[in-house]
Amino acid sequence: MGDVPEKSTTRMPDGVASRRAALRQWTYGLYAVIAESGDRRGIFTANWCSQVSFDPPLVVLSVERESSTLALIGESGLVTVCPFRTGQRELAGALGRPARRAGDKFSMPGVDTVPTRSGPPALAASLGYVVGRVTRMDETGDSVLVVAEVIEAETYSDDAPLTMREAGFRHAG
Repeated sequence: MGDVPEKSTTRMPDGVASRRAALRQWTYGLYAVIAESGDRRGIFTANWCSQVSFDPPLVVLSVERESSTLALIGESGLVTVCPFRTGQRELAGALGRPARRAGDKFSMPGVDTVPTRSGPPALAASLGYVVGRVTRMDETGDSVLVVAEVIEAETYSDDAPLTMREAGFRHAG
């Protein structure tokens, strides 16, 4: 695998500020997450999302327990995840607001969707999408980890993805 670097003898002091600083150095992309159940639909911005298995192809995303879209994911068993393109900070920020404050996010400028073959629609302005069939949901702290098997995927562009650092967004850490 390569050389393992020597352990650093420099240690950050324990505490909240150190933990936050260290966790803010981790890299995160930004994603539009869409779910539907019956005639209800939801969309939000996520930053904790990753592929966790190649065989079968699995992704995991973290959803805040208070998210109105979480119930739709659980009810339908399907979720669409769309990486934002570089430069889409405003759209990612708008979709990151709670539905109770933002209103109908699907009526916001830039929130045009396109159908997928297997599940909820995808954000047309994104880099593409994966549709996942939920295989597991685990409560973890203030969030729920959703593990989903990728059942469909499409790319629209090979532009660079939007990251937390580019957007200037920060999480508590």
